[in-house]
Amino acid sequence: MTAFDLLLPSSCAGCDRPGTACCATCLDEFGPPARIQVPGVGPPVWALAAYRGAARELVLAFKERGARALVAWFGAMVAVALVSAGPRPWTLVPAPSRRSAARDRGGDHMLRIARAVQIANVAQVLRLAAGVSDSVGLSPAERRRNLEGRVEVHGRPQPGTTVLLDDVITTGATASACVRALRRAGVRTDAVLALTSARPNQPR
Repeated sequence: MTAFDLLLPSSCAGCDRPGTACCATCLDEFGPPARIQVPGVGPPVWALAAYRGAARELVLAFKERGARALVAWFGAMVAVALVSAGPRPWTLVPAPSRRSAARDRGGDHMLRIARAVQIANVAQVLRLAAGVSDSVGLSPAERRRNLEGRVEVHGRPQPGTTVLLDDVITTGATASACVRALRRAGVRTDAVLALTSARPNQPR
């Protein structure tokens, strides 16, 4: 695959159907934001799709395989979903990635999506301190310990409805750690919005 293919893909990243970065069938895996139950997070948590099938493939293609053309699709989905989070003005706070992971991906993937949401402000105020491990394969308790005290806040979002933006809700450890860090810094998180959820009570 060439760099040109990544920027202007000739097939759907979800099902490999030729013609577009995301075909209508795969796009239909994402629906209106669905409220999901995530104990310990605090604010309402919403997700646009279950983390499976084409939705999972699209998230992974964007996150891990450099399918940059998908940013427009994800940005549009988030923009439509923001009406469930609260009134304007909206400020998106991207959930942070480990610095090494962001370097490997050519940048912070959630920041890229947040910036594609043209109707919202973006506040890149969260960072992960050194020592955070990859969460893949960790138990819920290990995920919580991995992030405990390691989410740092640098700066404050603009006044308005503050929405934490993430790609996948699994145990809720990341969302919970981010919300707690923001609260300690005097920032209220009004909602958490995820592209997908791997929770048992996942959407659709």
